[in-house]
Amino acid sequence: MKTLNELLLALQFMTRIPVSGLSREPCALARAAKFFPVVGLGIGLVAVAIQRTLAARVHPQVLTLVLILYLVLITGALHEDGLADAADGFGGGWTKEKILMIMRDSRIGSFGAVAVTLSLLARFILISETSPARLPGFLVASSVLCRWTALPLGFWLPYAREDQGLGGAVAGRMPLSSLLWGTGFAALSVVAALGLGSLLPWLITLLVTAASGLYFKRHIQGVTGDCFGATNQITEIAIYFYGALLR
Repeated sequence: MKTLNELLLALQFMTRIPVSGLSREPCALARAAKFFPVVGLGIGLVAVAIQRTLAARVHPQVLTLVLILYLVLITGALHEDGLADAADGFGGGWTKEKILMIMRDSRIGSFGAVAVTLSLLARFILISETSPARLPGFLVASSVLCRWTALPLGFWLPYAREDQGLGGAVAGRMPLSSLLWGTGFAALSVVAALGLGSLLPWLITLLVTAASGLYFKRHIQGVTGDCFGATNQITEIAIYFYGALLR
């Protein structure tokens, strides 16, 4: 029951799928984070089902639009919101205090608007340019790996704010077991999706995660939930970029 509760907690946190009646013990979300790649796998597999159902029926650009709508709606634009807040904070703030204050503002600024626009545009173009034969593998791999990035960031970096927030339930609290289990599951999933071609997507993910973590540590001495979302989005785009290059 504890494992099922953690899986459902990860599903509740990462998607808009209604899940209720879950117990919330201290550090429960940090332990449940090992299932973030599992949630990513489920999201990716549904995206593959959509792609295979519509590929022969609609124009490729229409299919890409449907896929992006699905990926945004299933998460309630959770990661896009994080990207927007992070772009506003790091783009407009020069001190840790100012960056964190801007990121907490619910209003979107020019940096955030541009970041989300470019994110959606990049994914639209890159998915459209990925060959239909390769696209299913990259839909799965990107969905798994972009959500895996929260594990190393949450394990190695502390929460940047003094008060508690959603990111604070993961950052600096994640046990090594969650990092190792989630990493193992992600590795197997990506190998199953891409076979021998899984090495470079993993290297891309590691580079984006490491660069993001160093940047966050330098500027705010830790991470927030918005940092998780921003790294998620950048990783997803980077993997699609690689997939488009293989066309």
